[in-house]
Amino acid sequence: MAKFFNEFKHLKIKLKEIKSATDNFGDNNLIGRGGFGKVYKGTISHSTGKRMAAFKRLDSKLGQGNSEFWKEITMLSRYPHENLVSLLGYCDEGGEKILVYEFASRGSLDGHLSDTALTWMQRLRICVDIARGLSYLHDPKGTQQRVLHRDIKSSNILLDENWNAKVSDLGLSRISPANQEHTIVISNMVGTVGYLDPLYLEMGVLTKESDVYSFGVVLFEVLCGRLCYEYRNSRLQTLVRMWKKSYNENKLDEIIFQGMLQQMDPSSLERFSNIAYLCLHEDLEERPTMAEVVIELEIALEHQMTYEQRINHEEMNRIQEKAEVPPLIYIPKEEPEILISKEQAALVLNASRRFRYTLDLKKEEEKKEIIAKIRTHAQVIRAAYHHQASAEGFTVMFNKAREEGEKSGKLLFQ
Repeated sequence: MAKFFNEFKHLKIKLKEIKSATDNFGDNNLIGRGGFGKVYKGTISHSTGKRMAAFKRLDSKLGQGNSEFWKEITMLSRYPHENLVSLLGYCDEGGEKILVYEFASRGSLDGHLSDTALTWMQRLRICVDIARGLSYLHDPKGTQQRVLHRDIKSSNILLDENWNAKVSDLGLSRISPANQEHTIVISNMVGTVGYLDPLYLEMGVLTKESDVYSFGVVLFEVLCGRLCYEYRNSRLQTLVRMWKKSYNENKLDEIIFQGMLQQMDPSSLERFSNIAYLCLHEDLEERPTMAEVVIELEIALEHQMTYEQRINHEEMNRIQEKAEVPPLIYIPKEEPEILISKEQAALVLNASRRFRYTLDLKKEEEKKEIIAKIRTHAQVIRAAYHHQASAEGFTVMFNKAREEGEKSGKLLFQ
């Protein structure tokens, strides 16, 4: 036992330091609460220097006891991964059990499901991150132990400032051999209604495919922009059956989150929805492994990236075509006349209107006078046109260009 505790000795943090960091667990630092207790934020000294951290203060009355506490310390210490939340330390002192994590400034995924600002591309990246974290737990490198999470849900997915996803809450996880294709564990029922594998729910049979099922529910939550359950007439109702029905009837457009369908590449949606549905298959033999899920989600992401790049390129081409400047006629400064095409004149007039030059369309002489005053070259007009410069900005560019033009002995208009 002493050897076990020595393994994590370097992670121990004094209660005094944590109280100081959280202002003695002050309400101003409270950032969350759940079935385990409360979570606070605060700044703490670490090997990397001062950094913001999250402090999960466990409440034994709420069910998470000593075994879950040490289970989470063990799992996060022995299974480090960029898509698993990092454990910075722990405190087991004065009757307190506190876990100290890296701070995820954007909170948990469940709080962003209905955020219209969260794009399909961002949602795909988040799902890929989660899948990679779970794949690592199911098929760790250099060990014969597999970790079954047992409580995958959107509220256990944390998001950092850059929207990188981190799987958290490994306190309920179970260890099993990793050298078996199908790991079966008989266990006491834990998890969250709506996310539980029906086989696990009915028989208490836990497999790595149980995590796959739960992740499939999360994928549909991300797609539909809502949690997998709702309350109707004071009764809890899950939505998974309805989502599967919509998929089977080719009616995904009826459940996809508002405004998101217009962002989606059809092939990206197809890949995503297909793998999400397979994760929910009643037969665990038909469910994909997490490694297979990662591959499919990465392909869905690649399709979306290609689609958006193409759309952006086409849009830029359309803008450029509208703003295209015809070939300009340069002639020596000493020439008595300068020819101006109608297209050039129209461009200058449009640019003039765009940059707040006052034109009276009924007075042709005034138009000519304004045109006569504008001396520049193609780069200036393009820059002003594309970047929508202010009148002042256009004037600065114009004057600089005219000076350069006069030095070279060339003028566009005079």
